[in-house]
Amino acid sequence: MSLEKQVMDKIKEAMKAKDTVALTSLRSIKNEILKAKTSGDFSGEMTEAEELKLIQKLVKQRKDSAKLYQEQNRKDLAEEELNEVRILEDFLPEQMSEEDITKEVKQIIEQTGASNMKDMGKVMGIASKQMAGKAEGAVISKIVKQELA
Repeated sequence: MSLEKQVMDKIKEAMKAKDTVALTSLRSIKNEILKAKTSGDFSGEMTEAEELKLIQKLVKQRKDSAKLYQEQNRKDLAEEELNEVRILEDFLPEQMSEEDITKEVKQIIEQTGASNMKDMGKVMGIASKQMAGKAEGAVISKIVKQELA
C-alpha cells in the first residue's frame, strides 16, 4: 500500500478519534506528498526510497524545532514537536543501532578502499543509499568520520 493511501487511512482514524497531534502530523505528510507530486521533476508514483526520504525530512525538522524550543525553555512546544515525531516514525522502518551502523560503515570502507577523510564523500554516498530510512544521516556521518580518522 502506498504511503499516500496509508496516510489517508490514518487521517480518517485520527479524525474519528479526535487526535489533533496525529492529525497535524499526518496532514504534514500529506502536504509534502502533494508538494512532491506537483513539483516539476515528479513522474508517476513515488518510490519507497522517496517516501522514506520525505518522512525522514519531516522527522528531522520536528527534532530540530524541539531542540530549539528546549533551548528557549519552551518545553510545551518541544513536547508537541516530539509527539509529532513519534507519529511520523511509525511510517519509518526500525532504526539501526549505532553498533549496526558501524559494522555497515566498516564494510563499505573495506569495499571502497577508503583510507582517509578525503574518501568521506564516497563512503557517505554508498552508506546513505544502503541505510536510507534506517539511520539518520547525521549519525552515519559521525560514524564515518570516526572510522576514517
